[in-house]
Amino acid sequence: MIFGGATLGLFLDNHFFNIHVNIYFHGVSLIIGSLIIALVIRISKNTGRILAKYGRKGNLKRLETNLLVREGAYSHMRHPMHLGLFLFPLSFAFIIGSPSFIILVAPFEMIVMLIMIKVIEEPEAIRKFGDQYLKYKSQTPWFCFKIKCLKELLKDVPKN
Repeated sequence: MIFGGATLGLFLDNHFFNIHVNIYFHGVSLIIGSLIIALVIRISKNTGRILAKYGRKGNLKRLETNLLVREGAYSHMRHPMHLGLFLFPLSFAFIIGSPSFIILVAPFEMIVMLIMIKVIEEPEAIRKFGDQYLKYKSQTPWFCFKIKCLKELLKDVPKN
């Protein structure tokens, strides 16, 4: 999705919108994209460590879980890792400096990710964890943007 989005964004910039941005735009855009990608990496690292620490019992393959996690950022929102992943297309769009990718394509990709969570991930979690997940779902929003929640999300999680 990312490379296809970049290709589409650059194509739209050059062929339909005739956008030719200057070096200053690219400089600022690169800085913004780099800051956003740093957030993506930190969120992914932290949520991955929480899942590894609390989401496994027994001998499982790497990245698999068999326990419902409610610790750390997962106590505030059901999909904190996806919040970080939503920012990835936007960060890449800023890094390559494509206005069409930033304004049109990245938001579309983010909506596709939301649909995938709703259609694939949530039903899978219900099958996997049953009533336990349904209760968690009723008490915890998809995402939380309160300062307290974001601090928890960005707080450094030590390795096991």
